[in-house]
Amino acid sequence: MSNIAGKAYAMNVITPIRRYTAWINKGIFIIANLIPKTTLGLRTLSLIHYARWVVITNKQFPRLSPDQPAEHLKYSYMLFCSNFNGSWNQYVDSFSSAIPDGLDFFWFWNVKYPRSLPMLPFHRYISSNQIWTDHYYNAYPMASANDVKSGQTVKKALLTFVSDTRTVDSDTFKAKYNLLLLELQHDLSQMAPNLVVSLSAASVERREQNESKV
Repeated sequence: MSNIAGKAYAMNVITPIRRYTAWINKGIFIIANLIPKTTLGLRTLSLIHYARWVVITNKQFPRLSPDQPAEHLKYSYMLFCSNFNGSWNQYVDSFSSAIPDGLDFFWFWNVKYPRSLPMLPFHRYISSNQIWTDHYYNAYPMASANDVKSGQTVKKALLTFVSDTRTVDSDTFKAKYNLLLLELQHDLSQMAPNLVVSLSAASVERREQNESKV
């Protein structure tokens, strides 16, 4: 599927917002940046690569050339972009559980927003407003967000280890090396495809594999 590259899933959701409330949402985003605790639950979700909300006013949509007629849109729009690991359902459920109040804070003024809880209406709202990703590139498709963080930890530790052991004797080197392995044991792993997240996802994967063989 074009929304998926390796372990990562790309989500783009664009929802209408009344023009006179678009500026309220812009103010809400400023408040969220000034008060980090409003997105604390979001930032603690290790499956998220990033998440971004942008308000696009009805006059900000681009014209490809001066000859293109100007659009007169009834609504402004809020664009939500995110990359994450796991399935669509896992992500949306985690989002609702982690920051239900934060989601309502960001989306409250959007047209027909049902609130984040209960989850089923929220699922339907996101699904009906999601824009399918035509092309999605991932530089490290077999790496999850946690894999990338672990890689950074290992690199930093190795550089320090190299610097600290340039002139030590073999016994000291061995002791420091064993200690390094002990400290990094939770960050050393082999990157591989995810386990099956659902029977439907496994069915899609098998179908794509069969189609590629034809």
